[in-house]
Parts: sequence; C-alpha cells; structure tokens
Amino acid sequence: MTTSTPVDGRIALVTGGGSGLGRASALALLDAGWSVVVAGRRKEALEETLTLAATDPSRTLAVPTDIRNPDEVAALFETARRRFGRVDLLFNNAGAAAPRRPITDTPFEDWNRVMDTIVTGGFLCAREAFRVMSTQSPAGGRIINNGAPSAHVPRPNSVAYTAAKHAVLGLTRVLSLDGRRHGIACGQIDVGNVAPLDGGPQPAALQADGTTAVEAVIPVERFTEAVLLMASMPLDTNIQSLTVLPTTMPFVGRG
Repeated sequence: MTTSTPVDGRIALVTGGGSGLGRASALALLDAGWSVVVAGRRKEALEETLTLAATDPSRTLAVPTDIRNPDEVAALFETARRRFGRVDLLFNNAGAAAPRRPITDTPFEDWNRVMDTIVTGGFLCAREAFRVMSTQSPAGGRIINNGAPSAHVPRPNSVAYTAAKHAVLGLTRVLSLDGRRHGIACGQIDVGNVAPLDGGPQPAALQADGTTAVEAVIPVERFTEAVLLMASMPLDTNIQSLTVLPTTMPFVGRG
C-alpha cells in the first residue's frame, strides 16, 4: 500500500465515524486540513461520511472495524500507519447507548454491549494508538476520549452508560499520566445536549426529581469547534478536560 502525503502532515483517526458526532468531527477535521481515517462497523456509512467531505481522496480512508475486537483494532491502526505513515490524533468517539431502565430491569446484554463498546473498545484503540505513537518518528500524538456529563454526574436509570463513562474518565487520566514519557497527550471532551442531527425535535428527558423536561441544546458546531481546539494544541500543551453544554442544561447535581 502506498503512503500518501497529507495537506499539512497531520493524521487523525476517528472511531464511530459513520454517523453522529463522529461523522461531524471527521468532517470538521478534514475542513481544518487534517487527513482522516474513519472507523466503524458499517462500511456504507463510513463511505457516506467521506462522500459528504467532498475532499481529495488521498486525504481520507474508511476502515470498517469492530472496535470490540482486538485483532480488528490492531489491523485498523496498521492500515492507517501503512497508508499515511503515522497517526497524530485518535478521537476515541465510538459509543453505545441503552434504554433508560432501573437497574433491576437492565438486561445483562445491554450492560455488556455498552461496556464492550465504550470501555473495552476505548481501551483497545488507546492501546494501539500508544503502540503506534510511541514508536513513530517523530514520536508522540494526542488522544481525545469522548466522555459525557455522565462521566461525572449520572442521569436517573442509566447504570450501564454512567458506569461506562466513569470508566472513560479513569482511562483518560491514566493515559494522560502514562503518555508523558512518550510525548502522548490525552484529554477528554464531555458534551451535553447536542441538537438532533436529523433535524428532529429534542426528546424529553427524565429529571432527578422524577419529572420530564425538554432540555436546551447546542448546535453540533459548538462540539466540533471544541474538538478542533483540543486537537490543535501543540503536544507540550494538553486540555485535560473540556465540558461543553447548553448554559441552562441540568448538570451540576442534575438540577
């Protein structure tokens, strides 16, 4: 496989790049001059992301990947490295959700799916990123983990998602510590309510007092601007934690 030269030498890898915040972030990174590898389980969705980018194909690569599978994750990073020569940024974005239920009604399958995707998938991608970034020349890179306000404060009836996002916070902190000697910076972005990307209405959310309410939202551009800010820092500077949310969204105490 030939190695192509990106516009400005920076290579990003975005998981969950076939839809939602992953797609929006991949497009924003491309607009900012990065070359981008998008990963996800659905090949057609990844290719649609790159079609929407309408950019030089030499700056893009779609790699269908199940990030819960260590062999597929290793192949993803090796493919990115062979194509572009290095990986400068991992946006550990892929996630999974489950219907909000009391813990007594939460199926084991929901718990496993959420944990396997968010926690195990995040670990596997970070491990391969460390292996590539610590040995490439020049060494170093950046990892941005997609957390959530639930990494700090739970919503009602969200045991699997909240536990998984708390684990992401721990992963971020240990990667930030262990990455120092390799020139690898790691931070976490926690985004609140983003307006539905399909243009539909924002659904009502269960509140801590048992009522429901339609909460405020921000446009997806506020999120991608924050990702670009974190990604643009020189490696001697790290944004360890960045929370972006509507001013009036319940967060502190979920009230």
